[in-house]
Order: sequence, then structure tokens, then C-alpha cells
Amino acid sequence: MSITASMVAELRAKTGAGMMDCKKALTEAAGNLDEAVDILRKKGLSAAAKKSGRIAAEGMIAAAGEGNRGTLVEVNAETDFVAKNQNFQEFAAGVAQAALENAPADLDALLALSYPGSGRTVQEEQVHQIATIGENINIRRFARFEAASALVASYVHGAGKIGVLVELANCKADDERAMTVARQLAMHVAAANPQYLARQEVPADVVEKEKDIMRVKAKESGKPDNIIEKIIEGQINKFYGDVCLLEQAYVIDPDLKVQKVVDALAKEVGEKIVLTRYARFQLGEGLEKKEDDFAAEVASLSK
Repeated sequence: MSITASMVAELRAKTGAGMMDCKKALTEAAGNLDEAVDILRKKGLSAAAKKSGRIAAEGMIAAAGEGNRGTLVEVNAETDFVAKNQNFQEFAAGVAQAALENAPADLDALLALSYPGSGRTVQEEQVHQIATIGENINIRRFARFEAASALVASYVHGAGKIGVLVELANCKADDERAMTVARQLAMHVAAANPQYLARQEVPADVVEKEKDIMRVKAKESGKPDNIIEKIIEGQINKFYGDVCLLEQAYVIDPDLKVQKVVDALAKEVGEKIVLTRYARFQLGEGLEKKEDDFAAEVASLSK
């Protein structure tokens, strides 16, 4: 059977594979489009397996949802170039949407979900994208917030380099004023990178370690012990102000603490609003990154 350009184009549109691969698959399948898709998927599985061990520390954070629910997903690729690829970005957005709509319990459950509009699972779509794009792609983690009487806002900064979710309890999901403040709080979290929500969440051993460091420094100044303890008390409060979201200086108005911003919103809308939780993902944090030798790469391509 003669393989036409339109057949190749149709297969390419369905699979995202290269033109020559599509032509070979159609030839092998004697022009049967469905069989050609299966052939490419099988080859894609093989190709993906070879790439799955490569370091993927670039990529993007994608967000989905608003109102009383929202989700963040970190999807990694090997290079920043692929992170800017439209197919990759659409894949990340689809993963975020799947997580939003299905509330998976963990990453394994997320991978087993149906990927929107593809007829494949999220994991199968991931493999398909690896074969199509030609790099290892990894769905690393996700966060999902949902509550009946809450408002969830998201913020993604720097084309997906940082993503944030913020939840305000006792808040109407369709309150525009509250949503504006929640988005601004999400922007604050992106910029200020708090480590904890409130001082009650800071582990006791972390506090004691900070106090020990402060105590050693204070003793070097020669001050008496009773004065040293007062100095430490003031410094530990400053420490809480650095690492606890509710005690941080608000980046939009540094004269206010974040808790005061929430209190002002509560007074304005007439509800006892509480900032209950947040999530902040920074792309690639904690991952080993590949050191690129650009000259060697160019040389290898020229061979």
C-alpha cells in the first residue's frame, strides 16, 4: 500500500512522533493507522526506558484550580530548552488538572489516573512524551488543597520556577477581595520562602540549636548570663520572624506582619479568616543538576 503524506501527517498529529518514524510505522502496518500508533508506542516505551535514568532537574511547576481547591505539580525535564517546549508545558498542565480533579492519595495514585483527553494513564502519557520529546521527563511531586469552607489561591513565578498554594479557612471561595489578598499572600510566600507556618510548628530541636548558637555568640561579648538570656529571647523572636510565615514582614507592605494582613481581611469581610496552610515548590530543589559541557556537545553534534 502506498503511504501518502496526509497519512504521515495524521499519524504524526496523533502521536507527536517524527515524520520518518511515522512513515516507517505506517509501512510496517501496511497503512493501518491504529496498528501504526501501537508500533510507535511500543518503540516509544523502549526509547523511554533508555532515557529514564538520566538526570531531570529542569522543567516547571504547574498549577490548576481556584476557589476551594487547587493543586501544584513539579514536572522535571533534562534541559531548560525542553521546559519551554509547548508540548511539555501542556503535559505539565494536564498532570496538574488530573491531580486537581481526582484527588490522588500519593504519586503512585497520580500516575495511575487517566490523563485528560488522551485515553492513556498519566504514566503512559509520560512515557509517550519521553519518546516524543527525546528527554527523560519525571513527575516529581504534587500538592493539593481542598476544603469546604475555604479559599485556595495559587501563584506561579518565573515561567514555572516557583509555585505556591495558599489556603484561607472560613472564607467564601467566590469572594473577590479575599481571593486578591490570597494571591498576594501566595506571591509573598514565593518571595520570602518561609520554612514554617507558625512558631508552634518549629521543632524544639531546631529552636534549641538556634539558641545554642546565639548563646555562644553572646558569651563571647563578655555579658553576664542574665543579660545573655534576655538577648537570646529577643533574637529567637527575630528568628521566628524570619522563618514563620505568619510572623514575617509582608513583602508588599513591610510595616505589616502577615498575620496582620490576614486579620485586616477578616475584619473587612466579617469572618474569622485563618491562613491554615501553604505549599511552596521551587524547581529542582534538592536535585542533582547535570553540568553541561557546551563545547563538547557541539563537537559531538558535528561528528
